[in-house]
Amino acid sequence: MLFIGYSKKRLKATFTRVYTQVAFCLFAIVCANLTLHTAMAEPIKITLAAEDGWPPFADEFGSGISHNLIQQAFKQVDVEVSTIVVPYTRGLIMAERGTVDGVFNVTKEQSTQKRFVFGKVPLFTVNASFFFAKTNTVNAKDKWQLPLGSIIGIIDGYEYGDELLQLIDQRQLKIIKVQSQRQLINLLLVNRIDSAIMYDMVADVYIEQMGVKQDIVAKFTNHTSEIFVALSKHHPQALELSIRLDKGLQQLKQQGHYQQLLVPLDF
Repeated sequence: MLFIGYSKKRLKATFTRVYTQVAFCLFAIVCANLTLHTAMAEPIKITLAAEDGWPPFADEFGSGISHNLIQQAFKQVDVEVSTIVVPYTRGLIMAERGTVDGVFNVTKEQSTQKRFVFGKVPLFTVNASFFFAKTNTVNAKDKWQLPLGSIIGIIDGYEYGDELLQLIDQRQLKIIKVQSQRQLINLLLVNRIDSAIMYDMVADVYIEQMGVKQDIVAKFTNHTSEIFVALSKHHPQALELSIRLDKGLQQLKQQGHYQQLLVPLDF
């Protein structure tokens, strides 16, 4: 009888201990799942540098097509974006140093691919042309027929396609670098340069603002650029962010919202 009683007590103690351990394990699993769910629900937060002088895509007020498109695309994939509005060249330097997580409105070409991480899906595609004063009677039909020694104005720090260096060498071009679109247009108007390379939609905004639509004309294309968000190689999730942005852009297209976001705002 003593043996039987002892066994029952021992069995009860063992059962209690096992029950406690199982309950603790289940509690731990629930807590782990809650923690994982919370972590998964928490969006990634990033800061991007945004150019201050490229309307209708990005202006000094932190608005424009690029701002809206990037915000909406990243929102699709649980990434929260803050922006810092700076001159374009400064934005590139900040992203390259890791001061910000990336910079947008960057052309994906040989020079930039060495410095940044890019996705596969561009934000959009833009054309850049050679603009002339209407008083300029140049007969060239394309950039490869530019008169030898022509003086060409560009924005310092911008990308103008992988062919530019070859064009400069072949046509013996003299390059004048300035800081703004307005400077380029003014140099054209006073015949200080023979032509200026400007992105068509951007040039249209400034030409309209300056009231010189009758004085400036685009004659032929320099290049077509695919525009991206360039992510800093210092960010540990740069590749993941590029994949997410691609996915977000694709989702916007599938939903039919993408084209709506490309409509220029009033500048």
